[in-house]
Amino acid sequence: MLNAEQKEIYLITGAGGHLGGVIARELIKRKKKVRALFLPEEANSLPEEAEIYRGNVCEKESLATFFSVPGMYERSRFGERVIVIHCAGIVSIKSHFDQKVMDVNVGGTRNITELCEKHRVEKLVYVSSVHALPEEAEDRVIRETDEFHSEWVKGLYSQSKAEASALVMEAAKRGLNASIVMPSGIIGPYDRGNNHLTVMIQQFLRGALPAGVNGGFDFVDVRDVAAGILSCAEYGEAGRSYLMTGEYCPIPKLLSMLSDISGQKAPRLNLSISAAKLFAPAAESWARMRKQRPLYTWYSMDTLGGGTRYSYDRAHRELGYTPRPLRRTLEDTVNWLRIQELAGEPETLLKD
Repeated sequence: MLNAEQKEIYLITGAGGHLGGVIARELIKRKKKVRALFLPEEANSLPEEAEIYRGNVCEKESLATFFSVPGMYERSRFGERVIVIHCAGIVSIKSHFDQKVMDVNVGGTRNITELCEKHRVEKLVYVSSVHALPEEAEDRVIRETDEFHSEWVKGLYSQSKAEASALVMEAAKRGLNASIVMPSGIIGPYDRGNNHLTVMIQQFLRGALPAGVNGGFDFVDVRDVAAGILSCAEYGEAGRSYLMTGEYCPIPKLLSMLSDISGQKAPRLNLSISAAKLFAPAAESWARMRKQRPLYTWYSMDTLGGGTRYSYDRAHRELGYTPRPLRRTLEDTVNWLRIQELAGEPETLLKD
């Protein structure tokens, strides 16, 4: 556990992403020192207080400066602690194999854990996913496990996160103070990269969403996940995982809430999961031809059709994690997107 009076420096990978950016801003608000890792070509929108570093988690040598904290080994005696929050990763709903997903999610995590061990950092918090956990029967609630196996899950993304989580747990057994957090479907304001859920909401607000689906998922506010991660950095036990989920919501209900909030009519048509799966291969091929990430695929429809529920009791009990209602998240997201539109923010397509 970190002493509140001790000084910390936080190293955040994936700082250009939705979650990484929110974490960095929250730390800056708390007057903490932040090192933010961006890809060489990635745009930076963080406040000037953040120290910006360029590198790629897949290229270990590019992270040398990012991990080089003067006097790191001596600082532990004088109260300053180095905490690494590993957010960098590719969230993929692709049905076909993509080596880049494995390289970033697994290879990148291996590099980060090895560097954390080498530099003897005080704490590593790895951002995994609920998809790293095997699904249960529809009437069962999923809880944490501290054992991960890629063969227990299906789909490229799930397998990559399970394999990466196993690497972190192995490092914890070797003595690294590492914990894992597993968010569900992250949603909320401040997404400048436009993830799949943000794009869906944007399309809805423009009246360009042709149909919904009769499935659902657990959605969680990005700000709640960020707060939970920072609590995990302080209180999370080594070799322990924490679900950071929110509220299960059927997609038609989510679209209905968006309609109430925005005044935009919800699509009249809601496809069954089986019908949506029939169209998914064509949608995925069309997106690939246009060099864009698909908005939905066979894999994502399979996920929405699972009816999976999660319990965040462990995170609530040990970390004080408490997510806000989904409707409040949707209200804030709609308001933020409208402000961005009025400000003339350029639209970001779902490109690879």
